Amino acid sequence: MRQTSRRRLGAIAVLACLPGCTRDTGDNAVTRFLGMDSTATTPMEATALPLAADVAEASPIIAALQQRRSAIRPGTPYARVAQAVMASDARVAEAELRVAQLRSEAAQKNWMPRIGPRASLTSLGDVVAQLVVEQVILDNGRMLAERDKAKADVELAAVAMVEDGNARVFEALSLYLLAEEGRDSRAHFGRALNDMSEFEWIMERRVQGGVSDRSDLTVLRQKLGTIRARRDAAEESTRTALAELRTMTARPMDEIFGLGDLHAAAENAPLGVLRAEAEREVTLASARIQRAGYLPGLAANGSVDRGGNAMGGLEITSDSLFGLGTMAELNAIEVGREAAGRRVAQAQEAAAREIASQTRQIEAYRGQLSEARLLTVEAKRNLDLFQRQYEGGQRQVMDVVGVYETYSAALEKEIDLRYKAARAELDLARLKGALAEGARM
Repeated sequence: MRQTSRRRLGAIAVLACLPGCTRDTGDNAVTRFLGMDSTATTPMEATALPLAADVAEASPIIAALQQRRSAIRPGTPYARVAQAVMASDARVAEAELRVAQLRSEAAQKNWMPRIGPRASLTSLGDVVAQLVVEQVILDNGRMLAERDKAKADVELAAVAMVEDGNARVFEALSLYLLAEEGRDSRAHFGRALNDMSEFEWIMERRVQGGVSDRSDLTVLRQKLGTIRARRDAAEESTRTALAELRTMTARPMDEIFGLGDLHAAAENAPLGVLRAEAEREVTLASARIQRAGYLPGLAANGSVDRGGNAMGGLEITSDSLFGLGTMAELNAIEVGREAAGRRVAQAQEAAAREIASQTRQIEAYRGQLSEARLLTVEAKRNLDLFQRQYEGGQRQVMDVVGVYETYSAALEKEIDLRYKAARAELDLARLKGALAEGARM
């Protein structure tokens, strides 16, 4: 009896050490059954997902993310804002990526034997406890697909992390542009208020001397009230944007001024395309797992109870039973694979359209800005001419006021177009995922 028990325990030990070397047989079975190409490797070649050095070989998606170049030039106000906002990030997406990496590391060892307790009640109410060891011999490529799916989940989490970082930088820089536009607008309306106040002072003296009508003075004061209200609105917009930006950076941003140039970043793949590719890999791996579940598998198992009695044997396994709708389900899985590929093509087309539209919008804003600057120069010349004519007694005060309003409107238009162009450039960088260095994320 003791020798028999030893032989049984030895058989269980051999069972526990069985490698998943028959995995290729399972994949070949799937290949013959479904007409797929097999690309299986031996289990000992499976390694954990690399995080830095070998990432380009293991995952083109993660390599593309890490090789992204930032469109933000170092040392600019944009760079200072981006650094501040990333330093105070809660990094939720980074934690989710780490979770996916750990799950992928665990999945790399799914071909190894599994061991654990099993307890059951007999018909007499006694508890029967056993230690069970199970080794999958033939799984039709299921475990390989599970490893591929875990790797694809890491890629999808990496894309999500980059999207989260770019979205955060984009939101912060949008608030910064809003604050800067408010500052420039406030300064512009402040100068206009001072100039119009001088016209009001002149008109008030002319009304007191009986030279001009009081209605002109009333009109001037109404114009002053409008300018004052717009100045206050611009100041409030700046305060609100800076307050929101302060909550994102955990420090005041009042000392940062000016705009920052952006690189073209044309070499970056759009994040929407990378996400579609990662989702496609998840879908393909899930389809392989589902199809493997319809094929019979083979597993070796053994158990030892508390009395030292050992048992072992082979077991045919199957996750799903065949039915009248099985072929339709298999066809649905195949169509799902095709749909995943089409979604990538759709994402590429959508990204190309958005980038082309945004690029054209930037060019339009730049052209309009150049024209607005020329109009501003011309309006300033006309204003200087009217002022000289007024000083020579050839023009009335309200004539000069009207020309000054034209000049002020030209300046305001120039400010508006300058920040529209800056926002369009920022949005184009967001579409390309180029608002943060890939190697720093």
